[in-house]
Amino acid sequence: MADDKKLTTRAADFSAWYNEVIMRAELADYSPVRGCMVIRPNGYAIWEQMQRRLDEMFKDHGVQNAYFPLLIPQSFLSKEAEHVEGFAPELAVVTHGGGKELEEPLVIRPTSETIIYSMYAKWIQSYRDLPMLMNQWANVVRWEMRTRLFLRTAEFLWQEGHTAHVDEAEAEAFTLKILQTYRTFAEEWMAMPVLTGRKTDSERFAGALRTYCIEALMQDNKALQAGTSHNLGQNFAKAFQVTFQNDKGGLDYVWNTSWGVSTRLVGALVMTHGDDNGVITPPRLAQYQVVIVPIYKTDEERAQVLAAADLTLRELKAGGIRAHLDARDGVKPGAKYYEWEGRGVPFRLEIGPRDVAAGKVMLARRTGGRKVPMDTQGLAHTLRIEMDSMQVELLEAARTRREQNSIRGITKGSFLDFLARDGGFAYGGWCGDGKCEAEIKEETKATIRCLPDEEFQSPVRPETCMWCGRPATTEAVWARAY
Repeated sequence: MADDKKLTTRAADFSAWYNEVIMRAELADYSPVRGCMVIRPNGYAIWEQMQRRLDEMFKDHGVQNAYFPLLIPQSFLSKEAEHVEGFAPELAVVTHGGGKELEEPLVIRPTSETIIYSMYAKWIQSYRDLPMLMNQWANVVRWEMRTRLFLRTAEFLWQEGHTAHVDEAEAEAFTLKILQTYRTFAEEWMAMPVLTGRKTDSERFAGALRTYCIEALMQDNKALQAGTSHNLGQNFAKAFQVTFQNDKGGLDYVWNTSWGVSTRLVGALVMTHGDDNGVITPPRLAQYQVVIVPIYKTDEERAQVLAAADLTLRELKAGGIRAHLDARDGVKPGAKYYEWEGRGVPFRLEIGPRDVAAGKVMLARRTGGRKVPMDTQGLAHTLRIEMDSMQVELLEAARTRREQNSIRGITKGSFLDFLARDGGFAYGGWCGDGKCEAEIKEETKATIRCLPDEEFQSPVRPETCMWCGRPATTEAVWARAY
């Protein structure tokens, strides 16, 4: 382990706890390049599990993977005015290559709409070519200097999906399909409950018609935007002349969507489930779902216990469980427990001479509770049941915590009191005026996280704006956020 001193508690300093937990679990480290991070094997393994499942889900929707260049001609971004204005402060620009000044500067991609739709203009000719559904797993650069590991770095890893459709209805349907895919992944794999809804105009993606999001509440009661799905309308299609011959022989512009999640999800996982002992990784995303720790004193016991532990390892792997045997010499069992607990491994199996003789192992859950003996017979099946149970428990605990830290039907006074205490999700009426929205942000640092989908709306529709008292046009969810 990188550090064996006691962690700062979440209650004492959540930000310090977060950084210490990541370093102790060896998920990431600070890079020599300011604003960037190095994702260490333990952290990258979680990202790989996320990639695998999301990739399967996208492909189930007919999406194919591709790869587009890291470098984008600067003139491309200028073709969509709102897009370039939104990203201008974050751009990293290459002006020299091969020792010579470039004829046209190249932007290191902050996102790939422009380069992708320039290619779609070449590839799409007819309605028969639609829909075109592509995704790429890539890195992007947004020149961000106020950084926090995983949550906000100048360079990060993500997936970005880009699709083209024959009409707005089809594009909107796909935008919402991806939104629900992100929600399913967040809840069923990350055990992280989320709200779904639409962003306000001031918060939508630069160049989009509408932006939808999933929003989660972290343990410090700050919101985290965990994924976005955008209906881009025809803005980029018109900028890059992405047209197709329709079924009546006329020429139309395509309708585009884009959508993405990033390595920010690793930070979300840590802040949703971690405790004062370290990371807790939901079983479905853990690099190792089970770690086996052999316990022995003599050489004779060592040979006996290691043989049994190795057999258990092979049986668990054969049963589809990601298991690891920690057979390191010179490291005491207690030190191993401490290390794997800090890394968030869901289950630990301890095997000693008495366990071998009895045909049992001792099971310890990362989420606490006493150790319990388990029969080695049918162990893989038993552990799969335990893993499913832990997934559900983690999700329900996080959902309960979110609801306990949410308030509905707010007035200006109750909203300010709520923020002055611990904060969380605040539901209330909003007049729809951007000036009102900006004033709230300026005075409280809270933003509208989303205009919630019907499922998450309050039973009684708010009639007035909680801030200015004018008639409400919608309900909004406010929170301070990362």
